[in-house]
Amino acid sequence: MKFAVIVFPGSNCDNDAYHMIKNQLGLEVDFVWHKDSDLSNYDGIIIPGGFSYGDYLRAGAVARFSKIMNAIKLESTKGKAIIGICNGFQILVESGLLPGALITNKSTRFISKEIQLKVSNNESLFTKKYGNQEIINMPIAHKQGNYFADELLLKELEDNNQIAFKYINNPNGSCNDIAGIFNKQKNILGMMPHPERAAESILGSKDGIKIFESILSNM
Repeated sequence: MKFAVIVFPGSNCDNDAYHMIKNQLGLEVDFVWHKDSDLSNYDGIIIPGGFSYGDYLRAGAVARFSKIMNAIKLESTKGKAIIGICNGFQILVESGLLPGALITNKSTRFISKEIQLKVSNNESLFTKKYGNQEIINMPIAHKQGNYFADELLLKELEDNNQIAFKYINNPNGSCNDIAGIFNKQKNILGMMPHPERAAESILGSKDGIKIFESILSNM
């Protein structure tokens, strides 16, 4: 299996994702620049965290116009695994690949700390290695991580089992404690917590690597 790690101007978690895929999982991985236009040679795509384009206008609002997004949209129709982490989640939402919006934290402050999550759906491409309702630990680092959706969309997400993770102690005001969601086909995952920073014991948690082990188990 071969992964692509997308790099935008302002990405700063791309090396973390690359290290995890290459050194922790022993898989092939390439950095792919945002101006590239072909992702057909990759089985999985990671849109990492950071501050793409300096978060001008809104987090992810400029990155969604990058050339690589057309390729990501194309590969998504083929059922490939696509995960957006933190700023990557924001980009997926801004591009319309995931529903809802990510707005400023309720506290209006940047939050960086380890938090607990509950696995809401462990039957997806990304979560098969977790137990049902398992409690896991991952770090967050964001200012615009407050997931917002109207009541109709929230009901739809719940009814379709599109909620991947929920916060145990909501740190940012997200509706229904949502920390991560899938698209309807469940081959796209967006999440604010950082699984690539919870991938080896030295980091304090290995809970995040199970997302990528789950993907591998489907190959």
